[in-house]
Amino acid sequence: MKELHEFERYLAHLGEGLGHADRQAGLRGYCTGLMAPLKRKSVEPMAAHLAPAATRSRHQSLHHFVADSAWSDEQMLLRVAQWVVPAMDFSDGGWWIVDDTGFPKQGRHSVGVARQYCGMLGKQDNCQVAVSVTLACQAGSLPVAWRLYLPQEWAVDRERREKAGVPQDLAFATKPAIALAQIERLMAQGAPRHCVLADAGYGMETAFRERLSELGLPYVVGVTGQVTVWPPGHAPLPPEPYSGRGNVPTRQRLGNARHQRPLSVKELAFELDPSQWQTLEWREGTNFALRSRFARVRVHAAHRDHQRSQLRPQQWLLIEWPEGHKEPMKYWLSTLPEAVSLQRMVLEAKMRWRIERDYQDLKQELGLGHYEGRGWRGFHHHASLSIAAYGFLMARQLRHPEGAGKKNSARSKESALPTHYKPRGSPAHAAPRPIVHHDFAAAYRRSLAQDAAPMSVLPARKRKATLVTQ
Repeated sequence: MKELHEFERYLAHLGEGLGHADRQAGLRGYCTGLMAPLKRKSVEPMAAHLAPAATRSRHQSLHHFVADSAWSDEQMLLRVAQWVVPAMDFSDGGWWIVDDTGFPKQGRHSVGVARQYCGMLGKQDNCQVAVSVTLACQAGSLPVAWRLYLPQEWAVDRERREKAGVPQDLAFATKPAIALAQIERLMAQGAPRHCVLADAGYGMETAFRERLSELGLPYVVGVTGQVTVWPPGHAPLPPEPYSGRGNVPTRQRLGNARHQRPLSVKELAFELDPSQWQTLEWREGTNFALRSRFARVRVHAAHRDHQRSQLRPQQWLLIEWPEGHKEPMKYWLSTLPEAVSLQRMVLEAKMRWRIERDYQDLKQELGLGHYEGRGWRGFHHHASLSIAAYGFLMARQLRHPEGAGKKNSARSKESALPTHYKPRGSPAHAAPRPIVHHDFAAAYRRSLAQDAAPMSVLPARKRKATLVTQ
């Protein structure tokens, strides 16, 4: 079976980064279990599925591989990207999508668990939250960076950190700071400088936006209606005249007149002329085209301008105000070129929803949230292996789009999550993507049973690995 041979080559490529040959069987078994039609994809049910007659020993080996074995989850994600990225077509654009996702948890001992906002539940609750960066093109996407957010209460609790195996040098970092560190590492690996997309949880932070610009990355990021900007016709006063004594004043000033103060983007939206609004479609939905009403205007972002000597560079403010709504629904700030069309800007802003579909597939089909251990290493290993399984399926879908609808149409009869589950921000009427091919997973499991010999390790290349080269 051609797919089985391709999967073997994929696992051999991933296996080059594991370090020891005795980890190959764990890699094969774990990825196969994640693609199996199981209700729970934690270690025990996967072991029972893979080896019904030797569940106990298989459970021990899989648990050791994911929770204790000292291989690098970052290296695993890099190798997954090396396999998938060459199959991506960026001729019509590419994007880096920054987001986070939550995993409801009971108790207080699982690493990073705290009472915080959980997007999966849509409210504050006990959960873990992980920050990710995804590389996307029009046809597909892949998470390429993944890190657990460690709340402040965990960062200062030495006892809990030691029990969970949190790295000693890891200090508290906000989610935007984690995302920036991930992006900087990706750029150092030779990643392309595509546009960055993020929701208001990241876009609201001025330092996040400014650092993206310093890195030479354009962005389209969400903000709330309270963010202030300098629209056309509004500007601060120049520095006070020099009195001849002391330092020369360099800081601009806010005046008392309305045009000498910034406006909130919500206020600005209400002041726009009706002729500035256009109804646009950005893609076809399951049952109908997705459309809404948009306007945009060139602005300068305003934040502590009284401490600055000049305005920030001009950028776009994009506003969505659906027909019939009493007020605007969404706002974005963007550093896309001034000549970009409104249609293109809307398409790029809406591309962020791609990550919600990735999370949906990873959680429902590939067990992303099913890890039951408490440690830092196991949490990241399990996630990187879920993404590895997803990466193989995504690469096949990208390389063989003509067969995706047929071969991947078989879905698990036992859904990992309720059928009504819809991740935070999912587009209305979004249909599930039939990415998992359970017939293939079953065939590969049979091949494992017939051939218990460990997979051979390919000779390692000496040249430096980057995101886009193997």
